[in-house]
Amino acid sequence: TAFCSYTGEALDKKTPLLRSMQAISKQAVRVLKLFEGNEAVTSVKTTVGPEQEYFLVDKSVYDKREDLIYTGRTLFGAKAPKGQELEDHYFGMIKPRVQEFMKDLNKELWKLGILAKTEHNEVAPAQHELAPIFSTTNLACDHNQLTMELMRKTASKHGMVCLLHEKPFAGVNGSGKHNNWSISTNTGKNLLDPGATPESNAQFLLFLCAVIKAVDEYQDLLRISVASAGNDHRLGANEAPPAIISIFLGDELSAILDSIEKGVPYGKHEKEKMQIGVTVLPEFNKDTTDRNRTSPFAFTGNKFEFRMLGSNESIACANVFLNTAVAEELSQFADILEKSKDFKGDLHDLILKTIKDHKRIIFNGNGYDDSWVKEAEKRGLYNLKSTPEALPHILDEKNVKVFEKFGVYSKVELESRYEIHNENYSKIINIEAETMLEMAKKDILPAASRYATNLASTIGLKKAASAECDCTYENEMLSKVSVLTASIFKKTSALEKAVLDAKELSAGGADSGKVAMFYRESVFAAMGELRAAADELEVITPKELWPFPSYGDLLYSVR
Repeated sequence: TAFCSYTGEALDKKTPLLRSMQAISKQAVRVLKLFEGNEAVTSVKTTVGPEQEYFLVDKSVYDKREDLIYTGRTLFGAKAPKGQELEDHYFGMIKPRVQEFMKDLNKELWKLGILAKTEHNEVAPAQHELAPIFSTTNLACDHNQLTMELMRKTASKHGMVCLLHEKPFAGVNGSGKHNNWSISTNTGKNLLDPGATPESNAQFLLFLCAVIKAVDEYQDLLRISVASAGNDHRLGANEAPPAIISIFLGDELSAILDSIEKGVPYGKHEKEKMQIGVTVLPEFNKDTTDRNRTSPFAFTGNKFEFRMLGSNESIACANVFLNTAVAEELSQFADILEKSKDFKGDLHDLILKTIKDHKRIIFNGNGYDDSWVKEAEKRGLYNLKSTPEALPHILDEKNVKVFEKFGVYSKVELESRYEIHNENYSKIINIEAETMLEMAKKDILPAASRYATNLASTIGLKKAASAECDCTYENEMLSKVSVLTASIFKKTSALEKAVLDAKELSAGGADSGKVAMFYRESVFAAMGELRAAADELEVITPKELWPFPSYGDLLYSVR
C-alpha cells in the first residue's frame, strides 16, 4: 500500500521504491541505447532475492522470558556450554518439528505466489534460513513482508515462536537478510551477467563500473539503509559484514579491472576442473567468481549480494538507496557518452577513469580482520559504527541532491525520516532499558538474595552441627554472590539514572540525533555493564533459583 500526506509527501516505503525503480530504468535505457543489439529494450527492472534468517524457540520457554516478549531479544543470558562451535547444527539434519513448520510455511507462501526455493539450518543453534526465487524488487519487498508475517503465524500453530530480531542471543550469530540485487532488461537480459568473456564485454564493464562508483560515492547512504538498533549488534562482529562498506569482486573481475587500469592485455583465467578424486562422479568446472562471506557487498556470479541488511527490517530502504545511487552514475555516464564522437575510445576512457577514481572501495580480503579497519581509514572510507553516527549523513548536501534530482525523496521527506529513525532508535533502547530494570529489580536481585540466604543458612547449620565443619565452598560462594549482588544493584541504579537523564534531554527539546546519541553512549553502555554482572551471577546460581530459562533452555527448546 502507498501512503501520502495531505500535501503529497510520501509516508511509506513503497512509493520511494517505485520512484527509484523508475529512475534507474530511465537512466539504464539511456545507456543501453548507445550499444548495438538493444533496440528492443524499453525498460529495465532491478530484481532481488532476499534470503531471510530467523530463530525458532518453543513458546512455553519464550513465555517465561520478559525480555523476549517486550523486545524480541534476550537482555540477559549467560552463554550455554554448547553454542555453534561444532557447526553441527549448520550441517545437520533439519529437526522433524522444524521440517513440519517449513512444510506448512511453504504451502502458505505458495498460496500467495511467493516461491520459497531453499530452506536450511543456519550456523547458530535454533537458527534457520529461507530463500525465495528472485523477483522484481517491488514484488520482492511485498513478498518479504508477507513472509515475515507468515513465519510468525505458522510458528505459532506449531507451538513455537519465530524470532526475527537481528540479535536475539549474545554469543551466537545474529540474523541478517542478504539482498541479492541485479538489473535486467524487459527482453530478459541480466546486465550484471559477465558472460563467457567479461574482459571484452564493454556493456557489462560499464554497468559494473556504475555500481562500483555508486557504492564508493554513496557508501554512507548504504550504511544508513541498514541502520537500526537491532542491526547495530551484528555489524562489525565476526558474524556479519563490518560497518565499513566495501565491494568484493573476486579474482577474475579484479584481474580484468587491473589489466584495464594498467593498459596491459588480460591474462585469461582458464576454467579449472574440480579435482575430487572419485572417478564415478562427473567432472565439472570450478567457479571462478568465488565467495567472500566477510564482505558487505559482494559480486556473486551475475548479481551483487548486499549482506548488511538486518533480518527484521524491510528491504525497501536498501534498494531505494542502491537504485538511486546507481541511477545517478548511469545518468552521468549517459551524459558523457551521448555527446561522444568516438564512442569506443570515450567508453574505454570512462571505464578506465572510473576504475582509477573508485578502486579504493574494492577489497577482496578478510573484512573481519582488524587490519582492514586501519586500511579502510587510510583509503578514506566511512566507518559508521552505530545508527546515531550514520543517520545524520542522510541530510548531507550530496545525498539530498541526488534524491531530489530523481524525485525519489524531497528534502522534507528526508528530514522526516531522519527524525523518525532517531526517535525509533531512542524508543527501542528505552524500552530495552526499562525492561532490564524491571527484570533486575523484580527477578534477579531477589533471586540473588535468596541464594545468599540459602548459603548463609547452610553455613550456620553446618557450624552448628560441627565446629570443625569445612564451609570453604559456601563461604566463597556467599562472598561471590554478595559482591555480584552489590555490583548489580549499583549498575541498576546507574542505568536508572541514565534513562532518566535521557528522558530529561528529550523533554527539554534536544535534537533527536543528540538524544539518540545519548541513548547510545550512556543508556546502551550502562545496559551492557548491568548485563555483564548479571550474566556472571547466572553462571554460579542454582538453576531452580534463577528466574528465567537459560540460553541452553531457549536454544535447544525445539527438539
